[in-house]
Amino acid sequence: MRKFKANQGRLRHLRWPVRLTWLALMCERGLQAFWPCLSVIGILLASLMLRLHEFVPSDFLWLAGVLALVAILASFGVGLHLLRWPSRRDALARLDESLPDRPIETILDQQAIGINNSAATAIWRLHQQRMLKQTQAANFVRPDLRLANHDPFALRFIALIAVAVAITFGSISRVGSIGDITSPVLGAAAAIPTWEGWAEPPSYTKQPTIYLHDLATDTLKLPQFTQFVLRFYGEPDAITFTETVSRPNQEALSDDNSAHRFEVQRSGELIIAGASERQLQIAMIADQPPQISIEGTAKLAEFGQFALPYTAQDDYGVVAAEATIALNLAEVSRTHGLQVDPEPRADTKLLLPLPIVGDRALIEDEFSEDFAEHLWANLPVTITLTAVDEVDNQAETEAYATTLVARRFFDPLAAAIAEQRRDLLWSRENAKRVALILRALSHRPEDVFDKDAHYLRLRYIIRRLEAQISVGLSNEHQEEIASALWDLALLLEEGDLSDALARMQRAQERLSEAMRNGATDQEIAELMQELRQATQDYLNQLSRQAQNQQQGDTDQRQLSENALEMTQDDLQRMMDRIQELLEQGRMAEAQQALEEFQRLMENMRVTQGGGQNGQSPGERALQDLSRTLRQQQDLSDQAFRDLQEQFGTGQGTGQLGNNSDIENGESGEGESVGSDGRGRGQGQTEDQRDGRPNGGGTSEQGLANRQRDLRGILQEQQGRLPGAGTPSDEVTNDALDRAGRAMEEAEQSLRNRDLAEAIDQQSEAIEALRDAMRSLGDALAQNQSEQSGSGNQDSAFGNQFRDPLGRRAGSQGGIDTRDGLLHGDDVYRRARDLLDEIRRRSGEGSRPDLELEYLQRLLERF
Repeated sequence: MRKFKANQGRLRHLRWPVRLTWLALMCERGLQAFWPCLSVIGILLASLMLRLHEFVPSDFLWLAGVLALVAILASFGVGLHLLRWPSRRDALARLDESLPDRPIETILDQQAIGINNSAATAIWRLHQQRMLKQTQAANFVRPDLRLANHDPFALRFIALIAVAVAITFGSISRVGSIGDITSPVLGAAAAIPTWEGWAEPPSYTKQPTIYLHDLATDTLKLPQFTQFVLRFYGEPDAITFTETVSRPNQEALSDDNSAHRFEVQRSGELIIAGASERQLQIAMIADQPPQISIEGTAKLAEFGQFALPYTAQDDYGVVAAEATIALNLAEVSRTHGLQVDPEPRADTKLLLPLPIVGDRALIEDEFSEDFAEHLWANLPVTITLTAVDEVDNQAETEAYATTLVARRFFDPLAAAIAEQRRDLLWSRENAKRVALILRALSHRPEDVFDKDAHYLRLRYIIRRLEAQISVGLSNEHQEEIASALWDLALLLEEGDLSDALARMQRAQERLSEAMRNGATDQEIAELMQELRQATQDYLNQLSRQAQNQQQGDTDQRQLSENALEMTQDDLQRMMDRIQELLEQGRMAEAQQALEEFQRLMENMRVTQGGGQNGQSPGERALQDLSRTLRQQQDLSDQAFRDLQEQFGTGQGTGQLGNNSDIENGESGEGESVGSDGRGRGQGQTEDQRDGRPNGGGTSEQGLANRQRDLRGILQEQQGRLPGAGTPSDEVTNDALDRAGRAMEEAEQSLRNRDLAEAIDQQSEAIEALRDAMRSLGDALAQNQSEQSGSGNQDSAFGNQFRDPLGRRAGSQGGIDTRDGLLHGDDVYRRARDLLDEIRRRSGEGSRPDLELEYLQRLLERF
């Protein structure tokens, strides 16, 4: 023991680290023992700071106090029982654990063996001296205050949260109010009578709650429906109040005898009498009903939408607005299919656009909707706008008489079909008349229809309509047939033309038809934009065709002596001149200028020539695949026509919802329509119509033989593909393999007389051929880009790829131009989508403040 104390004397330099470590141990063990007691005290203090004891009935308040005291004493007793007072040795051990090799234990230890050996004793002392040096770096050990092992259910955090809430929303001064209640007289008689009150305006007014004791004036201006809350403390009836601001028959909403609530419905006064007197004059700010009005006139906006500007306002903001559209039957021109009385239809109600975020006190916006498919499109209607505020006050405009303007059809056939669709929806009494008119439209298809699919589709609709008329046309079938007629009208108006030249000619014809029919300025502008876009697409096609011209034959790239060299700017000026004449109302001159433009663009086709001499292997392979693709498409069309003939002779009425039936239809009237859109006469032989080579066998067998021969041609072309071993060659070969398998399956289906399955497999072959051509074309374009980038851009190689306007073609077949990339309706639709997305995100309060500020700046700017 004497040696142990002597060894401890060698640790005098650790006096303060050991003391601080002892204090840390004391805190650690005390917290582990008394955390339940501290939690109970924290919950009790939080309850007093939040004045929860004031809501406890007096009969139970003493019981609650006794239970709280018992809980505190019990938890304190348990803590005393669990507390283990730390000793100096415990502090040394904790400090030693924080040092490497535990030097303090070594210093306090004694030599066990070799005590009489001087060498062993010297080594032991040397070892202790080294350990003593290591203790120089000792520092006190911080306490481990983690209680997870002692409180696995984290009950201590309940008390911590309660204290935090009490500090934030309560007051430490309220703890003393417990003394008033603990009086033997039981509080109410001993408490000083007092009161407090609040005036809470409706939330939609965004005005703060007013604490009446903080008022420096006796006059208040409050919105209507403001709610007063008064609380009285002290003896019952020691304080009373009278008010003249609520409704005379309104009953005060009271939680108990000491709490009173009432709403402000008129101006008046509030008088509080008793120990604490107060008189308040209250001026009510009445809630004004909303206002809404129509500004300007209805018009046809972008994308063929009906647009009607309006203004809505309210003192605290409009919450909803609605447009009610009713047919103005008295103003309808009762001619043709509109002569009969219309079937009853409910008025159309649509919500008006309101700002997603921001102030709605004043809204100046535009009601926009596409009514092209609506029955009342381009008919007289009345429109009534309604606005609603937060308290359900409503305001309506007077019925506004206008025409429900919508897009119109400029193709005569499309316009006729759209009109018959309207008549069918107007009343089912028009069904027979509509069927007769549609039959009249399809009487001479070779003079009307550009494609046999359009004619067959109409014939099928007619047959379906007549079949339903015979059994009674229901509402469902009425809507079904009307939808099919609308799809056909759109197809005839807009077309499914894939060739750029055909689209340009189509746009020219529509613009010319619109000028003759007196279209509106908005419609003329949209058609002019369509012509510009179609013309640009046609010029791009010419540029791509120029890339396939012969490189070595300079004669094909020279203009003739009498040819007029024009640039893209010249064409742009011509279209600008046409638009200028249209805007000035000089329709005759605009029509003449458009005809000159048509002749010019038609003559540009003469400059496109070229052969296969001097073509690269890749270009020849691409041209061969293109020829194979056309042959496969012709073969598929022939199979499609044979299937139509089978359908027309062996199929009854079907369901209109079947897309293939709609497209197929029936030829009818003893005629079938050829691929060129004209009727095939009876002079054709069966072999010619079946596509069989000079007769022999059934039509399916003849088509199967042609499919087999075409597959052999494809295999030969696949063997001659250039660029073997390259990644693009693998993609192209994979696509051609898929095309070959599809052709083989189509051949087998044709031999099995399954035309429908064969058409599906031929479609797969066509798609695979297109993939192969696309892959091969990309590889050629990449190769040309690499070659043109290594030399002079104005060399003979670079001049080869120029379109008839003298523009250089890009590496991917586009025009090397700096024109804007965004044109047409997609820009406006995309901009609308982006703006809606910005508004949606700005309304999400969970987003960072920096992002919300940025979104708000975008909304203010755009």
